[in-house]
Amino acid sequence: MKVAKKVHQCPVCEKGFPTNSKLIRHKSTHSGEKPYQCLVCLEYFSDKYTLSKHQRIHSGEKPFHCSVCPKGFIDKSSLRVHQRVHTGEKPYQCSVCPKGFIDKSSLKKHERVHTGEKPFKCSVCHKDFRQKGHLISHMRLHTGEKPYQCTVCTKFFSVKCALVKHMRYHTGEKPYQCTVCLKDFIDKSKLKLHQRIHTREKPYQCSVCSKQFSLKCSLVKHMKTHTEEKIRKCPECQKVLSSHTFFVKHMTLHKEHKPYKCSKCQKNFSLEESLVKHLKIHTGDTPYKCSECRKGFTKKSNLILHKKIHEEKPYSCSLCSHSFSQKLKFENHMRGHNTEQPYQCSRCLQSYSHETNLVNHMITHI
Repeated sequence: MKVAKKVHQCPVCEKGFPTNSKLIRHKSTHSGEKPYQCLVCLEYFSDKYTLSKHQRIHSGEKPFHCSVCPKGFIDKSSLRVHQRVHTGEKPYQCSVCPKGFIDKSSLKKHERVHTGEKPFKCSVCHKDFRQKGHLISHMRLHTGEKPYQCTVCTKFFSVKCALVKHMRYHTGEKPYQCTVCLKDFIDKSKLKLHQRIHTREKPYQCSVCSKQFSLKCSLVKHMKTHTEEKIRKCPECQKVLSSHTFFVKHMTLHKEHKPYKCSKCQKNFSLEESLVKHLKIHTGDTPYKCSECRKGFTKKSNLILHKKIHEEKPYSCSLCSHSFSQKLKFENHMRGHNTEQPYQCSRCLQSYSHETNLVNHMITHI
């Protein structure tokens, strides 16, 4: 293979180029001149070639095709980088750890893990990020923008990866498989959590008593058992107390003086606002509405709990990858795996894992 000689040299930085046209294109990077404008987005470019390449983003044209897979690319260099996915070539090596990368930009992003550099700052909350893409995704928390829409249920997402993961609930696709028990999972994080059953790995350690946990949420829950870490909120006046002792002392103040009585059920309250909240139970007033299904609630805390049904599902089954928004539903589901049947019929002693099943059974005796 004949390698072109770099005979055309830049007088500013002495970099060499095989053709005069490439040298001219390069020289514009020193002058800062950008005479070529895109008529679609009005962005300026230093040379005609870069403008032409950019315009393919708008037109959707991808003239460079991979010979292995159906993927197309807007330029030859992007195709060349992509082909390394198939060949396994990783020419860019990290100088700190043994990791290799297919392109220079991926190496640069990785090196920030070692240096701790976070050059991209949020203009709203001043949080720092290693990658520009992470900052863009984060900014959508402030703007509320959700540009990615599910074509099946029309739900919106702020990041593309969340949409991709969500789509698997519709398609039933589970691309991540456990190499030990061959169980399949929707995403990599659920597989990683599941694998800890086999490895017995417990990466989260309590800084107080050194107890270890396989899940971060389990550690957070455990930390609350250390009284010096407890933060307690008074249910009457919402005051926050730093310790259990202060909380108990504070609550006695409410118990001693409760001048506000409910005319419906005679219950007493120490604060007028607590009585107002309570009265909503009797009046049926539900001022806190769910934006998704319009269901109403008397308390804001109940609305927040309800919204988890539409949004997050923090309780994940490590055995079958099912996720649940509420702890009670998760516990009921787990009984199906461990065959625990705590609900027993008083007539025929038949046992059930769920209370609803027992209720349905009891009807047969009536």
